[in-house]
Amino acid sequence: LWAAECSVDIQANDQMQFSSTAITVDKSCKTFTVNLAHSGQMAKNVIGHNWVLSSSADMQGVLADGGAAGLDHNYLKPDDPRVIAHTRVIGGGEKDSTSFEVSKLKAGEQYMFYCSFPGHAAIMKGSVELK
Repeated sequence: LWAAECSVDIQANDQMQFSSTAITVDKSCKTFTVNLAHSGQMAKNVIGHNWVLSSSADMQGVLADGGAAGLDHNYLKPDDPRVIAHTRVIGGGEKDSTSFEVSKLKAGEQYMFYCSFPGHAAIMKGSVELK
């Protein structure tokens, strides 16, 4: 039997790039897991990365509030209801994972993933689609 792929591995590097710009989540998955690895060398306070999921409409607000929250809060407002899932900010050689309930995604809604480290989301972003 063919089973849906309910996880994805993503690398982030010192050039501020994710290894993927689009993620498809199969609606048959109950939970979906993102495994983030920082393949660079830079410390998290210099070129740290996280993986954040929200609706496209909420992205700018999440980033604005996250920048103000600082590194101690992974550049995310604590308990921000707009954030569906996120990893912590990691530096070179580190890894982190996050899982979320697929039921939180609605068909037809636009979702984005991005790094909330200040300035990174301009290029470190991609789409998340429920299929």
